[in-house]
Amino acid sequence: MTGSILGFSALAVAGREIGPALDTFEVMLYRSLIGVVVVLTVARARGRMAEIEPRYLHLHLLRNVLHFAGQNLWLFALALIPMAQLFALEFSYPIIVALTAPLFLSEPLTRSRLIAAAVGFVGILVVARPFGDGGLSIGLAGALLCALGFAGSAIVTTRLTRGATVTGILFWLATMQSVLGLACAGWDGAIALPTRAVLPWVAVMGLAGLGAYFCLTKALSLAPAAIVTPVDFLRLPLIGIVGMMFYDEPLDLWVFVGGALILAGNWVNLASENRYRSVTA
Repeated sequence: MTGSILGFSALAVAGREIGPALDTFEVMLYRSLIGVVVVLTVARARGRMAEIEPRYLHLHLLRNVLHFAGQNLWLFALALIPMAQLFALEFSYPIIVALTAPLFLSEPLTRSRLIAAAVGFVGILVVARPFGDGGLSIGLAGALLCALGFAGSAIVTTRLTRGATVTGILFWLATMQSVLGLACAGWDGAIALPTRAVLPWVAVMGLAGLGAYFCLTKALSLAPAAIVTPVDFLRLPLIGIVGMMFYDEPLDLWVFVGGALILAGNWVNLASENRYRSVTA
């Protein structure tokens, strides 16, 4: 999850730099094509080509359609609202995962998890303040909707890790989203090519995104989704500092207050899980 946090933060910076030159579908097309090349190269070098097999294609398709929608909404919102605010709203997806895990993943919904989700959600509202003076802007709406796509993607990914390999998941992630990106970017018959100035950022986005999802997929294969995903909350203070230093985005007291609430909710969840494992061990 530490690798995932760093990768997603780099992804946000690259997306902000690319935004004026390419639309979100074009960004998804190029980063996914990079992903296909990297996954195939690594799989061949490590002798894991056999792990790329056409099994669970219905789950792969569902997972990647949800993720593709969520990622495009995320890139759309990235150009309209501060990065810390976007990340805060995106962080509602672990709450959705924790609350729906009993229905889709047969994981227990304990009182501690409910408390942790409630505290974390209050923290998200404190940081994002979507109902403040500016109201619910289109950027905020996009950020909220992207959380639904990411939550669905995380749930389906957890189901996939019960039978599919990480190599297979990443291959179908990159391949299916390349097709989706090509179809959506080319619907008007015009696909912009990255300029020489933008090309390095496209490479960063492709590699950072792939690395982040590799780490996230690996984490979901090692621990319950309701435990793994809240750790992603630690991205918030990191991206807040990045936004302040490089993009002159304000970092006010409410960011720290909300971040403290989010971390408190995360701590409640992790502490409860540790106690549960100690009792059942």
